[in-house]
Amino acid sequence: MGTTSGDDKILSYEDVVLRRSDLDILNGPNFLNDRVIEFYLSFLSTVHSSPTISLIPPSIAFWISNCPDTEYLKDFMKPLNLRDKDLLIFPVNDNSNVEVAEGGLHWSLLVYYKEANTFVHHDSFMGVNKWSAKQLFKAVSPFVSNGDASYKECTDTPQQKNGYDCGVFLLAIARVICEWFSAGGMKNRDELWFTNVKETVPDLVNHLREEILGLIKRLMSEGVSK
Repeated sequence: MGTTSGDDKILSYEDVVLRRSDLDILNGPNFLNDRVIEFYLSFLSTVHSSPTISLIPPSIAFWISNCPDTEYLKDFMKPLNLRDKDLLIFPVNDNSNVEVAEGGLHWSLLVYYKEANTFVHHDSFMGVNKWSAKQLFKAVSPFVSNGDASYKECTDTPQQKNGYDCGVFLLAIARVICEWFSAGGMKNRDELWFTNVKETVPDLVNHLREEILGLIKRLMSEGVSK
């Protein structure tokens, strides 16, 4: 009778492979890793399947921000077709070492809304990821606009009350913004989705870990391998 690894693969979804340790991360008060972040962003992409929305995986966002070769980055960006998107969502991680996989200590969210030609940074921990977000903004801006996009720190972003829920806040904010966009969104360029985030995210983060855990278990029971 064969044995299984203690960290065996439990689910393949889109391009994401989840392992048993990812369930442990969701079960406890733990920092969310790249796989869990990418899984839920992929799920949101299927829920909000408009061709004008793109939720960028953590590894792609990190590479855009840290790619040392400008010419290579141009080639890398072409198939992403970012100029064709109206809403772009980028996870931001404070890892600055390209040789360390899944490094970093904090997640935040950078959003580009084409109609306002604006990048907005949402940070749930006093803006500590501002430098990393601006680095990503500077790297990606030429590929979504003519270099004239603005950058804004959302100072009303709900704040975490511990040292490990930044990834949960990232995912909750991404979900609320996708729902705002799919519902038609407000056309006020100053307001955008900010009220929705401020009013909805604090309650959503209280049960989002459990919700994601339930989603994974449901997909496992259905034998999903997309």
